Amino acid sequence: MSDLDESESARLTRNLNELLQELRVTQTGVQILTGFLLTLPFTNRFGDLDGTQRLAYLAVLCGSVVATGLIIAPVAFHRVLFRRGERPWLVSAANWAARAGLASLALTTSGMVWLVFDLVTNRATATVAGTLSLVFFGVLWVALPLTSARRAGPSGSGTAAD
Repeated sequence: MSDLDESESARLTRNLNELLQELRVTQTGVQILTGFLLTLPFTNRFGDLDGTQRLAYLAVLCGSVVATGLIIAPVAFHRVLFRRGERPWLVSAANWAARAGLASLALTTSGMVWLVFDLVTNRATATVAGTLSLVFFGVLWVALPLTSARRAGPSGSGTAAD
């Protein structure tokens, strides 16, 4: 079946199923990260953190909780709106939540890299490591796909319906 033969309803269903499948990968990772972060204050070394490190920890923890909420939101949206004819809104909102969740995950992970490097080395090295981590996610998750899509052009393998 070509994209032209696909109905709007079938396209929305396919898009939602693809999005939910993609989110399964990130959901587990972000839940593990959040669980790990929740245990840190109960470790012996946590008391050694200075004020900046404690604030960074709290920012990273909040970012992880936000990422978890955003990445799991499409599942909740689907469950709340199941069989209510809201598929267009659902696909659009789920796409927005997934993108925002991935951005939050990139920031959170980069913040965690900063915190670990700050604990193990020094603040200057931590700043470089955290920044490089954020640049890595930006290049890998945003720049590379956009560059690839531009190179493929309008006749590429992707379609405007995706």
